[in-house]
Amino acid sequence: MLPITSLYVGLLALVFLALSFRVIAFRRANSVSLGDADSKDMRQRVRGQANFAEYTPIGLIILACVELQGAPASAVHVLGLMLLVGRLLHAIAFWVHPMIFKFRFWGMILTLIMQAVGAMGLIVHSIL
Repeated sequence: MLPITSLYVGLLALVFLALSFRVIAFRRANSVSLGDADSKDMRQRVRGQANFAEYTPIGLIILACVELQGAPASAVHVLGLMLLVGRLLHAIAFWVHPMIFKFRFWGMILTLIMQAVGAMGLIVHSIL
């Protein structure tokens, strides 16, 4: 059982669905089946969704492994919150025009720090 990781999987899945619905809505409204119709707005929506899909899974895998290794619940929550807030900030940055680069920057920083701290913790725990 992974109750803490499950919470963050559920919350992050809702963010992914929101990003996906934005892509779908644009495609339907503009009759775009494939590609981006040479639209900057469409490219931004697709990249926001794709970036989420690229970075979130490894974060969740790290989070699950940390929880399975028996880390304190507070540590798992800190990592989960870092991932959630990081991915939310990044998603918000891609949500609006013009893009909010400060949100994008801090979203990536939180995401990457979460992944680095979690990965190092797992390595150290495995060695010791």
